[in-house]
Amino acid sequence: MQTATFKEWDLTSLDKAFGLTQILDTECEVLQDWQKLAGSLPISDFEKQILLDLQAPLTWGGKSWNEVELENKFISPLIMATKIDDRKIGYFLERPLEGIVGEYKLSGIVDGIISKGFRDPDVPFFCMHEYKKSVGNQGSPDGQVLAAMLVAREQNNNEKPIYGMYIVGLIWNFMVLNGNDYCVSKDYNGSNETIFDIFRMIKALKQIILRDLL
Repeated sequence: MQTATFKEWDLTSLDKAFGLTQILDTECEVLQDWQKLAGSLPISDFEKQILLDLQAPLTWGGKSWNEVELENKFISPLIMATKIDDRKIGYFLERPLEGIVGEYKLSGIVDGIISKGFRDPDVPFFCMHEYKKSVGNQGSPDGQVLAAMLVAREQNNNEKPIYGMYIVGLIWNFMVLNGNDYCVSKDYNGSNETIFDIFRMIKALKQIILRDLL
């Protein structure tokens, strides 16, 4: 059995090692359904003001923030504003995740997990990795999160999709792993009006988890 950390992977090496296939976002029914549900969700005036208040410092200073600042000043406050936590699921940060996938034991620290459990993560449904820059970090952001999603898939062991996201600076991309197919969404920029779409995607994710995955 070979061992590897999430940071060691990119999409090409994952495709070869685990027989994965990337499909276009327009061909991915699970992602399309996620985006459709998100588009139907309202945002209150109060929520809009929260998002605009978070966005203002991101716009004038976000490109100079380090990863900890980006996570604490923007990413986690936005996710928590969706009221993601309850007594059934929770949003957890910097938690270890490991598991056997094929001939590999994969492991690493995941920047963010949305999982069953409210004190500690149990079964993960969503994995997130956040990078300050696309160059200069060890590994690739999309490969690192997909490797974590593979472990989450094995832990769920129910043939249901696994959801994910990676963030590079101001840009958010959502991912879906369904069987051995995966897809990556279009870019969502936290510094412009698509911040509201990001917020809706996280709100929709909670509905999907409660409706389909628990």
